[in-house]
Amino acid sequence: MTRPPLPPFTEETARQKVRMAEDGWNGRDPAKVAQAYTAHTIWRNRAEFPRGRAQVIDFLTRKWSRELDYRLIKELWAYRGNRIAVRFAYEYHDDTGTWFRAYGNENWEFAADGLMHIRHASINECPIREADRLFRWPLGRRPDDHPGLSELGL
Repeated sequence: MTRPPLPPFTEETARQKVRMAEDGWNGRDPAKVAQAYTAHTIWRNRAEFPRGRAQVIDFLTRKWSRELDYRLIKELWAYRGNRIAVRFAYEYHDDTGTWFRAYGNENWEFAADGLMHIRHASINECPIREADRLFRWPLGRRPDDHPGLSELGL
């Protein structure tokens, strides 16, 4: 199985890969998202270190059971060969109704088949008022005309 676009990446194909990842995560389907990663993927996400698709599915299931009404924007930061760096922000609320915005950076390394093998994520977050939310599209894919991180001043 391959998952185009394949490395080595150009600016255009790196942007495509970033948007595909954003769209997948905004779909919030752990099993579907996990298919974008190699069977033996290696992650670092905050203080968690999932290994392999089964652990990624478990991680994402837990994440999206706590991070409700999750909406994410990713933006290409840099690329070279089989690596892509992105910055991102996402908004969600917890079960008390408190809203948060998380910010972070990810470093990705892809196998020749286009599946992500390594994902390192550094993330911090802060509570926000509901009135300060910026990501208000209906759940699912961010509309093409919705501003990205740079346009939103993030």
